[in-house]
Amino acid sequence: MNNVFVICEIDEGKVADVSLELLTKGRSLADRLNCKLEAVALGHDLKGMEKELFQYGADVVHVGDDKRLSPYTTLPHTAVITGLFSEEKPQIALLGATTFGRDLGPRVSSALQSGLTADCTSLEIGDHEDKKAGKTYKDLLYQIRPAFGGNIVATIINPDCRPQMATVREGVMKKEIFDKNHKGKLNILDVNKYLKPEDLVVKVVERHMEKSKVNIKNSSIIVSGGYGMGSKENFDMLYELADVIGAEVGASRAAVDAGFAEHDRQIGQTGVTVRPKLYIACGISGQIQHVAGMEDSSMIIAVNNDPNAPINKIADYVITGDVSEIIPKMIKYYKQNTK
Repeated sequence: MNNVFVICEIDEGKVADVSLELLTKGRSLADRLNCKLEAVALGHDLKGMEKELFQYGADVVHVGDDKRLSPYTTLPHTAVITGLFSEEKPQIALLGATTFGRDLGPRVSSALQSGLTADCTSLEIGDHEDKKAGKTYKDLLYQIRPAFGGNIVATIINPDCRPQMATVREGVMKKEIFDKNHKGKLNILDVNKYLKPEDLVVKVVERHMEKSKVNIKNSSIIVSGGYGMGSKENFDMLYELADVIGAEVGASRAAVDAGFAEHDRQIGQTGVTVRPKLYIACGISGQIQHVAGMEDSSMIIAVNNDPNAPINKIADYVITGDVSEIIPKMIKYYKQNTK
């Protein structure tokens, strides 16, 4: 078995952020395993895309540029990826846990009989001792993900099948350029070698995508509310505060379950992961499931009536008191001092 592969998601000629995040993580995994990092990009009109993928650490970029691969459809992408993997025999293959990855990943893993771990939040390399078999497996991929509704964190390994495949949630890995001058090998794929007539039975006649109006992931300031806000009416105060300070509104799972906010705003293990410059947590107790999605914020301010709330342990500043009294005062202060 050979290298670490990242299957990149390409949409309208742009590489998805989650794929660049996976290349950043894949670079560290490949270094740990002393192997190469390889990227796969399938679509149409991809000329020059390899330059960006090289910057994020890819040593080899496989490009399949063909009109039949854009827009994305399941069967042709599956045929090309499984054909390539059968030849290259990667030891690890990663995709984003997006609509693209959740559709393509299981298809590829089923065709290769490799298995797949979905919605991972962390990836590490480690060993495993199987006492019953009397074996020690070296350099396995630890595929770490929340389980049982986010109540526990499970570590999954696949000692017997290759590639070790996983989809990874958006935002849980850092996206960092490895080296702007990093050069690698470009491999132009002959997709005709992999495609068969039965792979091309689906034709996209019209495509409509409604993009979410919520952009929590890329917001530098987030005002987030929990069940402690007490009601949807109280939660609405956070939108006013966010408007005053130029922030986006987030929510804990408990707040979403209570109907205070829509699911697109949920932050945590079962929501999105964020790293803003400022995170204001209002009425959030700080359960581990929520903390996992925001603990890397540069500065955290906790507003809570419980001085012993778990969120206070990771907060840079703590305001103890009733959110229904403190938040209006914050709004009034910011309005007076931001004119």
